[in-house]
This record gives sequence, C-alpha cells and structure tokens, in this order.
Amino acid sequence: MADHCRLDPHAQAILEEYRAQRPVFEKMQETIPGRVRALLDEAGIVVASVESRIKEENSLAGKLALKGGKYASLADITDIFGMRIITFYTDDVDKVASAVDRLFEVDWENSVDKRKLLEVDSFGYLSLHYICKDPEFPFRFEVQMRTILQHAWANMNHDTGYKTGVEVPTEYLRNMNRLAGMLELVDEQFSRIRTEINDYRRQVQSLVASGRLEEVPLDGDSYRSFLQLGPFDPLNRRIASVNQAEIQDVTLMPFLAVFKALGLKTLGDVEGLIKKYGEAAYQIACYQIGLTDLDILASSVGPQNLCLAYLLKKGGGRAGIRMMLDTLNGPSESNDTMAEYILAQAEDFSFMHSKD
Repeated sequence: MADHCRLDPHAQAILEEYRAQRPVFEKMQETIPGRVRALLDEAGIVVASVESRIKEENSLAGKLALKGGKYASLADITDIFGMRIITFYTDDVDKVASAVDRLFEVDWENSVDKRKLLEVDSFGYLSLHYICKDPEFPFRFEVQMRTILQHAWANMNHDTGYKTGVEVPTEYLRNMNRLAGMLELVDEQFSRIRTEINDYRRQVQSLVASGRLEEVPLDGDSYRSFLQLGPFDPLNRRIASVNQAEIQDVTLMPFLAVFKALGLKTLGDVEGLIKKYGEAAYQIACYQIGLTDLDILASSVGPQNLCLAYLLKKGGGRAGIRMMLDTLNGPSESNDTMAEYILAQAEDFSFMHSKD
C-alpha cells in the first residue's frame, strides 16, 4: 500500500490500466502455456516444467514507484504476464527457444540471452529471456528458458539477497561462485553424457542392422534393438506349428537378465545360442505341448526353451533352472518344484545324449 501512495499521477494511471486489463492477462495465462506445452510435445521436447504467473498489483506498484517514468503505458511493461520453461539439459534450452520462436513473434531488440553476458572468469545466473507477442492478445510477455540447475542457482542467488561484494563478505561470495561453477560444470556434463549415450545407441543400431552382432555388447539398449529384428520368431513359429497355435506377443526384455546370468556377453552370443540350441529348444517344446490342445502360445516360449536347453546341456541343474524361473516369473517355491519336474523330463530329450 505504501508503494501506491508514492506513485505519481502517470504511474497511478498505469496501475489503473492494469486493474482494468487484468482479465486479459488472466486469459493469456489460461491459453498461452497450453499452446507451448502442445508444441513441445509435438516436437518431442521433454521439459521439467512450464510455469506461468501474473505480476501482482503490489509488485507492479513497487516497479512503477522506482521507474514508472520509463513506461508510456501498460503495454510497455513486458513482464506483467510471464512464463518459465525449465529443461533438463542445457542443449534443450535452444530447442525450446526455437519452438517459442515458431509459436510467437519475438521482440529481438528487448530479448536477452544472459548466457552470453557472463565475463570469461565469472560464474553465475544463466538464462534465456524472450519478449514475445501472441497475435490474439494486445500485450507482450516474457518467456524465461533455463535448466533445472540454472533454476536452482537463480533461486539460491535470489534467496541470499546480495547485490555487490560490499553487502556480503568476500569469503561467502567466493563460496557461492564456487558452487555456481560446480552447477555449471554438472549441467555441461549431463548434456555431454546424454549426447554420448545417444551416439552409442545410434552406433548399436547401425551394428545390429549390419549384422555385426559379435561387436555389440549385450545390454538393455542393444538387446532392445536386437529384438526389433525378431530373432526368436523362426523358432517360435516352428514350435507353434506343432499345434497350429497362434503366437501372442509378450515382452522378452526379462530374458536379458537370464542371458547375462548364463554368461552371454554380446548379441553375437545370443545369436549363437539360437543357432546351437534351437533344435534342442524345439524338442523340449514338442515334449511339453505335443499331447496338449494349446492353441495360443506366448512369444516367450522360444527363448525360454533355449535357456532350458542350455542349462540342461551345460549341467546347470536345479539351481540354474530355478534361477531362470525366478528371474522370469518372480521368486516362488513352485519354481523349485517346476525345476525338479524339468530335470526329471531331461532324460527323455535326445539332445541330452548327443555330443556338442
């Protein structure tokens, strides 16, 4: 209220205009953030948050009390409505900025890239500020774009309340700057790691597509790419033909842990397992379903019988089979009973009496 009392007639007139136009700003807050979120989703840009606010009357009065003379009207104040888009990675800030530029008219003369204002030897608050205009509304507005860590620094910087080295002892300022430098380095490293992971995924996809499976380490990304080739499909179709059954697709990702437990290191090892134990896996399936009327089989039947064939042939015993069943189905005492049953069947499998 004190700020209101200090306002000159010009500033008071702007404040009155703000009160009259408040519904317009509320409509902006209701409409614009949704448009931004929709565009980011369409572009495949994942962000931490999209925030918005309307400047409160007391805050505007304080601003007008300090520098109301620089504004001819309410339209000259560009931060009545404001948005903040928080990204996870530094390189996503520019992607978001590109999306904002496509969606709104950007006032480049009044927009600021604070990332470029820092001195070479300084650390601190980084952010990209665009002043934007939506053709549906008469007022410009501000969009701030920064990362989660930049946002954390800005909040800490604001909470300390320091402006110059005179207000806070140098040792405290130095510690704050050290922390800012650490946050900046962490931000850069997160983006670098993401880039390296994406490069690795592209390399894996290329190697898998070219058939150079022996060069590809067995991990979550490589195995997922491998599954896209349908490596177990021929075996599954052969097994399904025993009963003319349909194959129901289920996730085969749980087998990754089983393959690793069997000592497989590369996708080439998995391919080798299919080639070497495919016939044995077929024999197991024939024994299990040959005298049944099952007409639907899960797509896991092939890889599961491959693992069983390997364990039986390599002497994995009850413990090995129990490990496989526990990994695929969750630990259960019934898995132990099933392991005993499978071992009892093993002598009837002809592959058990052949040499590798």
